[in-house]
Amino acid sequence: MLPSSFGQRVARSLWRAAPTLAYSGVVGWGARRTLPPVVRKAVIGGFARKFGADPAEAEKPIEAYQSIQEFFTRRLKPGLRPIDSSPNAIVHPADGRLVAAGVSNEDSRVEVKGISFSIPQLLGGEDIAAPFIGGAFAITYLSPKDYHRVHSPSEGEVTGWVHIPGTLFPVNDGSVAREPGLFAINERHVTLMEGPVGRFAVVMVAAVGVGHITVAYDPTVATHNGLADDGQIRIRRYPEVQRPRMERGGEVGIFHLGSTSIILFEKGRATLESADVGATGRVGARIGTRA
Repeated sequence: MLPSSFGQRVARSLWRAAPTLAYSGVVGWGARRTLPPVVRKAVIGGFARKFGADPAEAEKPIEAYQSIQEFFTRRLKPGLRPIDSSPNAIVHPADGRLVAAGVSNEDSRVEVKGISFSIPQLLGGEDIAAPFIGGAFAITYLSPKDYHRVHSPSEGEVTGWVHIPGTLFPVNDGSVAREPGLFAINERHVTLMEGPVGRFAVVMVAAVGVGHITVAYDPTVATHNGLADDGQIRIRRYPEVQRPRMERGGEVGIFHLGSTSIILFEKGRATLESADVGATGRVGARIGTRA
């Protein structure tokens, strides 16, 4: 039997060698194919059963979705995810398992339960990350069964966004354990906001089979659609008079196949006392309170 450390090294090497960009392209191509009406219910229903998605929550009947991706990016029935209306509430940004929550340390890193990453690397720069050092954060993993639209944890204005190209490794527990700093290696899109809770960021981390993110507040943003073909970080700052307004629980963006959402808050402006790590969170349910 091979020593466990050697086996882990082999597994990690094979995992890193996987052609995730090409694979994601193939998966995305297949998911986007329009299905003949006669097979839609069977194919999409089979997808839902395999991964445990609940078609009863979807906005439309299952046969009304023309492709697997269209079902994957489905809206939910109106009122299905009520938004906590308490004056100071901070709410879950996504459906999914809360894998970590806490306060980042003062040396610009998140270190919790095997998860490690640099906040400046995650967000694309020291100046962008500065307000969030020592602030509260929460990480939510979206599995294939989950609703894949990401929402704002608090009300405010979108001050800008950052798109950071990167890899498309899986983001399940095993992958996070194998690759230190995984969340700051994979491709990601950062929405920067400011409101009563101060400055905060909603990070959408792409993964294998994903590689495509769109945002609700700016139709010109679509990763893997010419946004960063040269591999460079893109940053946009909105002039104050043009900042998109976001309500608490408002839609921020869509994963076109699943991944991870990270929210970060300005130091001293938010507490996440309602965060139940390991449990499944739902969009709009209270996760914390603004200071």
